[in-house]
Amino acid sequence: MRSFFTAESSKEEHSSALNPQSWLQVERGKLPKLSSQSSSTSIESLIKVQQPPVLPFFKPVDYVEVLAQIHEELESCTPQEQSNLFLFQYQVFKGLGDVKLMQRSLREAWRRASSVHEKIVFGAWLKYEKQGEELIAGLLISKRENEYGPVDVKSHIGSHIKVSFQESVLMNGSNTSQYVVFTIGDEKIVCDRQKFSELSAPFHTMLNGDFWESSSEAIDLSENNISPSGMRAISYFSMTGSLIELPPKLLLEILVFANKYCCDRLKESCDRRLASLVSSKEDAVELMEYALDENSVVLAASCLQFLLRDLPDCLSDNGVVDLFLHANKQQLEVMVGRGLFALFCFLSEVSMNLDSSSDTTARFLERLVEFAENDKQRLLAFHRLGCVRLLRKEYDEARCLFERAVNAGHIYSVAGLARLDSIKDEKHLSYEKISSVISPVIRLGWMYQERSLYCDGDLRTKDLEKATELDPTLVYPYMYRAATLMKTENAQGALTEINRILGFKLSLECLELRFFIYLALEDYKAALRDVQAILTLCPQYRMFEGRVAASQLRTLVLEHVEHLTTADCWAQLYDCWSAVDDIESLSVIYQMLESDAAKGVLYFRQSLLLLRLNCPEAAMRSLQLAWQHASSEHERLVYEGWILYDTGHYEEGLQKAEESISIKRSFEAFFLKAYALADSGLGSICSSTVISLLEDALRCPSDNLRKGQVRFFYCTTFWEYFVNHQPSGHTQALNNLGSVFVDHGKLDQAADCYIKALKIHHTRAHQGLARVHFLKNDKPTAYKEMTKLIEKAKNNASAYEKRSEYGDRELTKADLEMVTRLDPLRVYPYRYRAAVLMDNHKEQEAIAELSRAIAFKADLHLLHLRAAFHEHKGDVLSALRDCRAALSVDPNHQEMLELHTRVNSHEP
Repeated sequence: MRSFFTAESSKEEHSSALNPQSWLQVERGKLPKLSSQSSSTSIESLIKVQQPPVLPFFKPVDYVEVLAQIHEELESCTPQEQSNLFLFQYQVFKGLGDVKLMQRSLREAWRRASSVHEKIVFGAWLKYEKQGEELIAGLLISKRENEYGPVDVKSHIGSHIKVSFQESVLMNGSNTSQYVVFTIGDEKIVCDRQKFSELSAPFHTMLNGDFWESSSEAIDLSENNISPSGMRAISYFSMTGSLIELPPKLLLEILVFANKYCCDRLKESCDRRLASLVSSKEDAVELMEYALDENSVVLAASCLQFLLRDLPDCLSDNGVVDLFLHANKQQLEVMVGRGLFALFCFLSEVSMNLDSSSDTTARFLERLVEFAENDKQRLLAFHRLGCVRLLRKEYDEARCLFERAVNAGHIYSVAGLARLDSIKDEKHLSYEKISSVISPVIRLGWMYQERSLYCDGDLRTKDLEKATELDPTLVYPYMYRAATLMKTENAQGALTEINRILGFKLSLECLELRFFIYLALEDYKAALRDVQAILTLCPQYRMFEGRVAASQLRTLVLEHVEHLTTADCWAQLYDCWSAVDDIESLSVIYQMLESDAAKGVLYFRQSLLLLRLNCPEAAMRSLQLAWQHASSEHERLVYEGWILYDTGHYEEGLQKAEESISIKRSFEAFFLKAYALADSGLGSICSSTVISLLEDALRCPSDNLRKGQVRFFYCTTFWEYFVNHQPSGHTQALNNLGSVFVDHGKLDQAADCYIKALKIHHTRAHQGLARVHFLKNDKPTAYKEMTKLIEKAKNNASAYEKRSEYGDRELTKADLEMVTRLDPLRVYPYRYRAAVLMDNHKEQEAIAELSRAIAFKADLHLLHLRAAFHEHKGDVLSALRDCRAALSVDPNHQEMLELHTRVNSHEP
C-alpha cells in the first residue's frame, strides 16, 4: 500500500500542480509505482482533506427557538410583514440543509406577498429553485398547477389617477377659445384646448390661467423633445382617453413628455402599453432605464419580472448587473417597491451559486447590507458578505463584518473570526474564540469541529469525536479520521470510517476520498465504482479541488478494470440488487448506459435507486432522462406519469398510466396505475382494485428485479413500518398497498408471494415474510427472518430497525442502538428510547434523548413527542416552543395543531 499523508490546511491553501494523468497513466495498462521520494508528496496531493468552509448560512444556536419565534410573530404581524418572515424561515431551513422545507417557506412567502413586486421576486425565486423541472411545467401547461408563472403586472397594479374637484371647476369655468395649435418645427397640430388642458394641472394652468399662452392660439413646443407624431398621438389621447398603436420609440418619447408635464393618465397609458412590449432581455434592460428615470412602476415591474425569470443566465450580461448595482434607492423602490431586501437576497444567492468570490457577488451583498432593516436581516447580510470577503482574502473587511454579525446575535460568525486569527498564525486565539462560545448549555457539533482545526493530537481527536456525537451529519470529522488512519497505513480502518457516513449520507466529497483510498490500495474496480457513482449524482463533478473532471479520471481508471459485457452487467446488477448494495447498483447502471442497452429502462431504474438513497434532485434528473430515451410512446407515457406522480400530481399520473395501458398493457403502466390510484384521492378506492392492478402487472413481461419488487409491495403490511420511518414520496401509496392484505387477513397468500419473490433473490421480501410470521403470533420466526435480511443486505439499518419489533426489550434496545450507529438520521430509535425512559419516569433523560436528534434534524415527530413530554411535566413555555417549531415544519399536522391549541390555552 502506498504511504498517505493528511493535508494540514489550517494555513493558506497549499498549491499543487500535480497532473493526475501523469500519476495514473505513465504507461498504458499499468498505474505507476511511486518512488519513496515522491510518494509522500503525490499521495498528499491526491488525497487532501480540506478545511470545512465557513458556510454563508444563518445557523442559530437554537434553531427551534428561532422557528418558534417566527411562528409566533406570524400569528400577530401585519400582512405586509409576513413574506419577509417566511423568507427568514427559509434561511433557517437553508442552514439546516432541508431543501423541501426551504421550498415550502418560499412558497409561503410567495403566497403571502403583499405587493406585486414581492410576488415577482418570490415567483422568480421558486422558478430558479425548480430549474430542470421544465418538463413538468410542460406536462401541466394547460392547468393551474404552474402557479408560479409570470404575474400579470398590469392587473395587479391598479390605476390611482384622479382629477381633483378644484381642477374640474376651473375647467368648466374656462371661457378661452376652443382650439390651440402646437407648432413643432414646421408642423402644426391642432388640439382641443379644453380636452388638452385636462391632461394635467400644468397644462390646465398654461391654457386656462393667467399666462400669455392662455390667450394665444399657437404655442411653440419645438424645444420640448416631442415629435409631431408624438403630439398627434397625445392630441388623440386627450380626445379619446386611449392611445393608438404606436412604435416603442414613440411611446417612450410620449412617456418622457407625460412625466415632464405631469400628465398622469397619459403616462400611465404609456407605462402599461410599454410593459406589454417587454419580450427580451435587451428590451428589459433598455426599458428599465426609462422606467426608473420616469418613475414608471408598471413598466419597471414588467422588466424586473423578465430579468429575474431569466436567472441565472442574465447575470452574464454586464448591463443587467449594472442595472441592479447602480440604481439608487429611489429608483430601486420604483423597480421593486418594499421588496429591496428580498430582491438582493435572491440576486446574491444566485450569484454565489455561480461564483462566490466574484465582484458581482460581493457588490450584491453590499446592497443586501445596505437594505437590511432589522437585526435578523442585518446578521444574515453581515455574515454572508463576511464569508465572501474571506474567500476573496479581504481579511480586514471580513473581520469587521463577522464582528458586526456576532454583535447582531449570530454566534456562528465566530467561526469566521477564528479563521482570520488562524490565517495570521494565531491559532491560540482561534481556539480561545471557539471555546468562548461553548458552554454546558450551548454545545453544537460545528463548534467542536471548528475548534479541532486549531489544536493537535488527542485534543483534536476528542473534539472531532464530540463533533460527530453532537452532529453525525458533519462530513469533515469522518474524512479527517479516515485520512489519519491512512497515514498510519490502516487502510481497512480508513474505509470503515468513511463508510460510516456513506452508509446514511451520500456525500460527494466522501465518495471522492474513498475513490482515492482505493487508488492508493490499487483496488481499481472499487475506485471505478465510486467515480461512476459520483458521476451519476453529479455528471459535471470535478476532483482535485475542481481542477480535473471526474469523467477524465474514470476514463483513466477504466483501463485497469476488466471489461464487462452487457450480460455481465445485468448479472452483476441482479446480485447488487439482491444484496441491497445501492451504490454498486448505481455504478453498474452507469456502465450499462454506455452500451446499446435500452437506456430508458436503465435511467428509470437509476431514478429508483437515487430515490432510495435520498437524492431526489438526481432521481428527477434520471427520470427525465428516461423520458427522453423512451423507446416507445407507451413507455414515454409511463415515465411522464412517474414524473407527475413524484411531484404530487397523482390524478395526472393516473391519467398517463391509463393512456399507456390503452396503447399497450405493460408491467410498469399497471404498477404506476396502482400507485397513482391509491394516492389520487378519488373517493374510496376498493382494495380489490389495487390487487387486480398488481396482478395485471405480474402477468406482463418485465425483469425479475421489478417483479420481485411488486410481489414485495403487493403483499406487505406497511402501516406500522411507515409510521415508524416516515419516508418521503411514496408513503401514502405504500401504506394503501400494504394495508390491503392486512384488512383481508390473507396471510397465507401474502406468505406465498414473499416466498416467490425470495426465489428470484428479492432480498427485501424477508421483511414482508417476517411481518407475516409476526401477525401469526410467531415473533421468534419473524426475528430469524429479519436476521437473514441483515446478513444479506449491505445497507441494513432499516432491517435492524424492523427486527427490533420482534425481539425482547434487550434485543430491541441492542438493535436500535445499532440503527443509530448505522444511520443516525433515522428518528424511530430516538423516539423509542425516549418513550422507554418516560415510562420509567426519567423525564429529563427522555427529553435529552429527543434533543440529541433534534439538534441536527428538524423532524416533526421528534418535536411533537418532546412537546408532549414538556406538557406532561407542566413546562408550558417549552411545550409551546416545540409546538410552534413543529408547526413551522408542517403547519397542517392535525395532532400538532390540537396539542398547540391545548398548550396555548394552558389546558392540562
